[in-house]
Amino acid sequence: MDLHPRMVERLGLRRSPRPVPVGSDAGFDLAYVRTEIDGHGDGPPVLVIPGGPGLASVVPYAPTREQGQRRGLDVVMVEHRGVGFSRRDATGADLPPEALTLELVVADLAAVLDTEGIERVVVYGSSYGSYVAQLFGLRHPDRVAGMVLDAPMVRAGEHGPRRDHLRSLLWHGDTPETARAAAMLRACIEDGRIDADTATEVVQQCYEFAGVCTLERLLEMRAAGRAERLWDHLADLARQETTRTVPNVMEFDLVDRIAFRELRYAPEPDGQPLDVDLPFAAHADRAEPFEAEPADLVAALPGFAWPIAVVRGERDLRSPSAVVDLITAAAPDTVRVTLPGSGHSILDQHPLAALHIAHAVQVGGHARLPALAERLAALPRPAGARAHGMILAATVALHRVLPRTRSAPP
Repeated sequence: MDLHPRMVERLGLRRSPRPVPVGSDAGFDLAYVRTEIDGHGDGPPVLVIPGGPGLASVVPYAPTREQGQRRGLDVVMVEHRGVGFSRRDATGADLPPEALTLELVVADLAAVLDTEGIERVVVYGSSYGSYVAQLFGLRHPDRVAGMVLDAPMVRAGEHGPRRDHLRSLLWHGDTPETARAAAMLRACIEDGRIDADTATEVVQQCYEFAGVCTLERLLEMRAAGRAERLWDHLADLARQETTRTVPNVMEFDLVDRIAFRELRYAPEPDGQPLDVDLPFAAHADRAEPFEAEPADLVAALPGFAWPIAVVRGERDLRSPSAVVDLITAAAPDTVRVTLPGSGHSILDQHPLAALHIAHAVQVGGHARLPALAERLAALPRPAGARAHGMILAATVALHRVLPRTRSAPP
């Protein structure tokens, strides 16, 4: 994509020539950014890999990099091939399918480190990015000084543990905090007030972003036959997360090949309430079928000799605690950090806490992080990171006091 020189300067965009497809003369410019720090900070740079695939690195995380720069943190972020400023080849055409693989993504990261003259990094991977981070560690162990695995995934297609975790909390109500919400949800689905096919997406975002109290208020209204349009709107928002293309922000349409072919994003629905990843399942017919993931990361974990902080939001419904347990049990130098009041991806929901965690790993202080979890959670969050939860809670509260409309169900 051609950019105005002022835009390139403002973003600090840099380029690394890369081949595509492998073995041909065609190529593309891989875009990346690096914060400008005098002396490049106190320790190895931090290579940040966001979730997705499809989530861009350059534009969405500019405020996070600015926060890191103010704190003297040397941050490198690579625009994922097939996304945003790394979407097109030298002729202006979208990258072809054969150019979109996890192994090539990892090779891109190493190429950027070579271009910048960086020997070793702390790798911070969030959600899908945590898988890329581990694969990078497996392929380039000599370049890893430490690792942060935020909302981690370690296997392709781990839908079973996610179903179990979600249903335990919000269908069976196995914790005192969620028992009432689960009972209301069951009753609403059983009497037809709520469509079971949309329940997962709505309760997941409501619980993660706004908490169980807001979810209970929404379910109270649905039990009374109210807030049907609000419920449908929230379901649409969740579906758009995987289907809507926002240039330079979220572009899933090319890299869905990685999601389905290598990571088995499309589950086989089991027909029970609160199934997971149904929007991805709806796209399975047009996607390439799952073949195989590129490596056995579980088998590789015992060989990860560097310090690792495994980070999870207390309300995360997409990265269950069972995955964190697996990583912390297998990798030799690992600490577990659970942040109260946060959902999926600390990098996205609480970027200042993410930067503090990365810095602790960078300077060898990862062992102190579990004891600091509450203090990290209490750090200020930028308005953008708080906005969705605040708007969701306010919207539900407003609907509770609005008079019933004529079109509302009885």
